[in-house]
Amino acid sequence: MRLISRFFLLLILTSCGAVINYDYESSTDFDSYKTYGYYDDMKTGLSELDTKRLIRAIDAKLQALGFQRVDVADFYIDIQSQEIINRTNSNVGVGVGGTGGNVGGGVSVGIPLGGSQYTREIVIEFVDDSKNGTFWQAIAETSFNPNAKPEKREAQFMALAEKILSKYPPQIK
Repeated sequence: MRLISRFFLLLILTSCGAVINYDYESSTDFDSYKTYGYYDDMKTGLSELDTKRLIRAIDAKLQALGFQRVDVADFYIDIQSQEIINRTNSNVGVGVGGTGGNVGGGVSVGIPLGGSQYTREIVIEFVDDSKNGTFWQAIAETSFNPNAKPEKREAQFMALAEKILSKYPPQIK
């Protein structure tokens, strides 16, 4: 029973319901890139701690793919994000109406259901400053809880980096 509960806990922590869109420069020779770095002046839109978590997650995935992080790199990574609050439009209508002869009337009251949902759009760009600039981009929109514990945030960023970088390098046909 403990094994099953651990499996489901792991599944919940590693699942990432992010919607990700990719784009890339089709003339890029992706095999020529072996090293990467980050821009020093990135304005990620994340807290300092979340920025560190996301960078650790990206580092782990890129290093597993065989890339090496160096100061003077083949390409640099730029991260930008913004928080989006989706207000709920769901509500319940309660109506009262009556008719008598030719007279009619009604009252309706909207009662909001649920609360606001928080999503974050994260843009990750791979940039080659020596060539044409951005050569690969991923835009992820994912839900998040601004009050989540650090361990949960770490797991979410690991799952997000895994999902985003699963399509890098792109399979050009």
